[in-house]
Amino acid sequence: MSTFSKGALKGCIVSALLVFGAGCSTHPNNDDVIAKNVQSKVAADPATKDSAVLVTSKDGKVSLRGSVKDGATQLRLQQIAREESGVTGVDDQTAVLPEPAAAPEQAANTPTTAPAPVETPKPQPIVLPAGTTLTVTVDQALSSDKSQSGQTFQATLAQPVTVRGTTAIPKGSNVTGTVVTAKKKGKIKGEGQLALSLTSITIRGKNYPIQTGTLDSTVKGKGKRTAATTGGGAAGGALIGGLAGGGKGAGIGALVGAGAGLVGGALTGNKQIEIPAESPLSFTLSKSLTLPPGME
Repeated sequence: MSTFSKGALKGCIVSALLVFGAGCSTHPNNDDVIAKNVQSKVAADPATKDSAVLVTSKDGKVSLRGSVKDGATQLRLQQIAREESGVTGVDDQTAVLPEPAAAPEQAANTPTTAPAPVETPKPQPIVLPAGTTLTVTVDQALSSDKSQSGQTFQATLAQPVTVRGTTAIPKGSNVTGTVVTAKKKGKIKGEGQLALSLTSITIRGKNYPIQTGTLDSTVKGKGKRTAATTGGGAAGGALIGGLAGGGKGAGIGALVGAGAGLVGGALTGNKQIEIPAESPLSFTLSKSLTLPPGME
């Protein structure tokens, strides 16, 4: 080969190397291509397009950084990266954002399940059964010769009435009664008689009709006397009166707890049956009394 030919060949080889080197220097790096392709696919995919994710690649290993809305989006990002040609691995450093708290207005309007209402037991009426004792003091004097049949009289409850250990009718409640019979005793013949019963009671400002047994005291000729409790209150009451012409009588103070009925009246001669004011009398209910709830 001639000298010219060798020089020309050498020049051609050098030129080719220069061209090849220049061509290699402008060819893009493979990691850059991988990162660009994955980034583009992330931006185009409906599941990941709204994610703020940065994609990088080194030696074929793709790194994902940023935040996603949920775990499903995170898995889709990993899938896109693995499917890219030339990828040797995926390093997912993305974080799942917490769900935003509900706005105050939204929280206020969110329907809540109300707890089941607790049914409160209805208050029961208060019942004072037949046979309940009402001890009263009369506000005025009553007698067989001066009182009239059908006459009303006033009295005051001397002892409270309790139900289940709680006061149902307080002491001092106003009571109204009626003179069932008033018969003057004759001087020689004929008997004197005085019979009483209660008809109503006022409890905390409200009036209630009541029915009680009748307390009946009779004085016969020559000073003999009898006593009875009628109208459903047998053996349950006490009619106490002072001796004719004198005070309240010795038995009045022994009314409470005495048990047996105490009857006062004339013992001899023409004396009448007399009950001074403030004398205590005990009546028994012949019919139960029902009071509304909340009276206790």
